[in-house]
Amino acid sequence: MMRIVVTLLLLTTTCTVFSQRNDNTFVNRSAPALQLQKANKFEPKQLYLPGLLMLGGISLNGNGDESFKNEIVEERNEHFSNFRTHVDDYLQYSPIAIAYGLDVLGLDSKTDFNNRTAILLKGELLMLATTFTLKSTTQIQRPDFSNNASFPSGHTAQAFAAATFLSEEYKHKHKWVPYLAYTISSSIGILRMANNKHYVSDVLAGAGIGILSMKISYWTHQNKW
Repeated sequence: MMRIVVTLLLLTTTCTVFSQRNDNTFVNRSAPALQLQKANKFEPKQLYLPGLLMLGGISLNGNGDESFKNEIVEERNEHFSNFRTHVDDYLQYSPIAIAYGLDVLGLDSKTDFNNRTAILLKGELLMLATTFTLKSTTQIQRPDFSNNASFPSGHTAQAFAAATFLSEEYKHKHKWVPYLAYTISSSIGILRMANNKHYVSDVLAGAGIGILSMKISYWTHQNKW
């Protein structure tokens, strides 16, 4: 069953990466505001992936003993019951550090420091507001029974928001960046389930929320500072 989970999340990574390759517009730091608006233009097809992820999270959120999410937890408890790590607490932010680190190393990002920082902050605020609102509204118990804040996964939402930020800033010139970004974020989702902190439904929904939140931030950033 764990192989199914890993395969599912790897498919999420692959689909997310290839969804980034449709936009080939690169904005130079000296480009006018019109170019920035064009690069950040909303297209309905960009809703497909986060929409499918969130829909998958909702559809797999059944509470029956034989539900898919509970079957995965049972498999985890049978084979990896003693697994514990805190690396996911830190790794979730790593795409942001990489984004600014690549800039320091001389790899030009799509937008300048002020604009991408504004975009990042807006995306983070939207992601956090959505995640915590859903957690407090749904009140779903975690698989380890520690509290009622299971749905959606905040760590996964953070990781995918950060990965989307990193990918958006560097995918146009450096095709390897989305693969790195979404491999990291997918590993967070796997670790959250391995730590018995989340169900697969929480992780899928969190991934969709993270991607969509950062995408919305880019779409609504119409003015170059």
